[in-house]
Amino acid sequence: MSQNSDPQISVIMPCHNAAAYVAEAIGSVRTQTFQDWELIVVDDGSSDASAEIVTRLAQEDGRIRLLRQENQGPYPARNLGLRHARGEYVAFLDADDWWDPTFLEKMHRAFLQNQADLAYCGWQNVAENGPSRPPYVPPDYLQERDFWQRLLYSCPWPIHAALTKRAAIEAVGGFATYAFTSMDYDLWLKIAAHTRKWARVPEVLAYYRWHELGQISAIRWRQVLNAYEVRRRFAKAHPEFYRRLDPKDLRRLLAKPLLQSAYQALWRRELDSAHRLFRRALFQGGWGFKDLKYLLASLLPFSWYRRMVA
Repeated sequence: MSQNSDPQISVIMPCHNAAAYVAEAIGSVRTQTFQDWELIVVDDGSSDASAEIVTRLAQEDGRIRLLRQENQGPYPARNLGLRHARGEYVAFLDADDWWDPTFLEKMHRAFLQNQADLAYCGWQNVAENGPSRPPYVPPDYLQERDFWQRLLYSCPWPIHAALTKRAAIEAVGGFATYAFTSMDYDLWLKIAAHTRKWARVPEVLAYYRWHELGQISAIRWRQVLNAYEVRRRFAKAHPEFYRRLDPKDLRRLLAKPLLQSAYQALWRRELDSAHRLFRRALFQGGWGFKDLKYLLASLLPFSWYRRMVA
C-alpha cells in the first residue's frame, strides 16, 4: 500500500488503561495476511502507559495513528475514530482482544464474493483465569425463518467479529451512547434495518479476552438491562417488522432474555444481578405463574433477599 493512498480497511481500537494488552492487540493487526489497512487507536483518557506504548508502535509502523480524548467510554472513542477513518471498510478491535491472522483477508474476501455491506464470523471468549467458553460460529441469520424476532433475542455477534462498509455505518449515524454496554447491539440492529446484504464467514477468527480489569461487560445486570433497552427502542422504532406479532407476544419476546438472565444470575449466585433483573422483569411482563415467587422475592430489600436466598 502506498503511504499516500487511502487504505481499504480502517481498524478502530478504543484504549483505556490497557497497557498490559494493547501491544498484543496491535500485533494481531500488524500480522494480518491482508495488509492494506490503517489502525486508529483512540486513547480514552488512560492513566497508565497505554499511550506511550501505542506511540512507540506507531513510530515503527506508519499505518498506526494515535488519537486522544478525555475519558468518555469506548463508544464515543469509536465515533471519534470513525470521523478520522479513510478506509472503505471498518473493523473494530478492542485493546485487550485479538484476531486470527487471516481475519481481515477472509472477511474482505466474503465482501467481494457476496457484494456485501457487512460480514461477520465466529468468535471465542477466552478467560485469563479459569475455563474459556467453547468457540462459537453464529448461524446464517438471513436464512432464519423469523429473522426480526431472532435479532431481538440477543446481540448477533460481538464488536470485533464483523467487518462493515463505512458508508453503512455512516448511514445509520454511527454509535449511539444511551446504553453504555450495548451500543454495538444497537448499531447492528440499525444496520439490519438499513441493509441486509450480509455475508457469513463460518470460522472462528475473533477472540475476546475475559479478565476483570474494568471491562464494561463485567457488571452483568447493567449489560442485560442495556440490551433490553436496545431491543425495546428498536421494536418501537420499527413496528413494521413486528406487525404479525400480538402486542402481548412482542412484550414477551422483549422480556424473555431479561427473565432468562435473571435465572442464570441466581443459579450462579450473582445475587445483586439476580435481584435487579427479577425486579425489572416483574414490571416488564412476559412471565408466567411459575416465575412469580422469584419475581416477588425481588421486591424485598437486597439485604433481606440475600439472606433468604442463602
